[in-house]
Amino acid sequence: MENRPENYKLSIIAPVFNEGSYIKNFVEEIIATLNELKITNNTEIILVNDGSTDETEKHLDNLTETYPGLIFAIHLARNFGQASAITAGLHHASGDCAIIMDSDGQDDPKSFANFIELWEKGYDVIFAKRTNRKEGFLFRFCSWLFYRLLSLSAQITLPIDAGNYALIDRRVIEAIKSCPERNRYIPGLRGWVGFKQTGVIAERRARYDSKPRVGFRGLWTLAMNAFFSFSYVPLFFFRLAGIGSLSLCFLLILFALYHKLITGLAVTAWASQLISISFFGGINLIGIALLGEYIARIYDEVKQRPLYICARTSGFQEKTNTNFNSLKR
Repeated sequence: MENRPENYKLSIIAPVFNEGSYIKNFVEEIIATLNELKITNNTEIILVNDGSTDETEKHLDNLTETYPGLIFAIHLARNFGQASAITAGLHHASGDCAIIMDSDGQDDPKSFANFIELWEKGYDVIFAKRTNRKEGFLFRFCSWLFYRLLSLSAQITLPIDAGNYALIDRRVIEAIKSCPERNRYIPGLRGWVGFKQTGVIAERRARYDSKPRVGFRGLWTLAMNAFFSFSYVPLFFFRLAGIGSLSLCFLLILFALYHKLITGLAVTAWASQLISISFFGGINLIGIALLGEYIARIYDEVKQRPLYICARTSGFQEKTNTNFNSLKR
């Protein structure tokens, strides 16, 4: 087992988007948990403001003033997405390990004790396996289906029902930071880098206001990033469809020749021809769309734009003299 430092430092990273009315409660619950574990003095809480349009920025600045040396805030220039916000937090984290969690109250801090215990035993990644989700039936079913399809199709081993909530070791932090891709799926990167990993059961609590900040479009983008970043199965199924199409075409040719040369009957099944044309046309369009998804991601990588732009930070002045307002890649 890996030896852990006795007086280790813990970083807690939470992306924040329009959570101004709740962020103080979130921080107070985290601090209460840290006090119970008696590790408050060895912890930093990094809150990443992902382009919020409410009063989140002001509340974060107040928190950094209320808890100097404990709370730190990063304000991004616009909404770059949850994965980019988490990456910003990882770039600024200085702990021996880091806990990544949501700031909407769904991730229960009671899991901290299990995370840290397993980390001290030598595990480099301890992820939360979500259970008893409080979302609606349709959302829960789509999440259930997504994790299982991704696990079956991914080229690497990805745990089922495991989202961003996890503790990761400093070595894992550095490995993820070295990954340059723009279209990020953090649980996938966490699985890709390897190291010693395990999971713990954690109840997924309800949001404090029952109004998710990430809409259908954001969830769809996240799902597409996950599939197209860690799986080539869509292309494999398109190849199978192509082989099936050619086989069926060959059989139809034999069928037509048989009636033309042997029975002398003319094949007049115009309805089946229209169905076949529509079916294979649809397959072609789906194939082009799949190729387009991969090509679009290649184009994003070629542009080499930064993952995020940091407008400013608060609370870091006492922590370090490093200029954190530079662009991060």
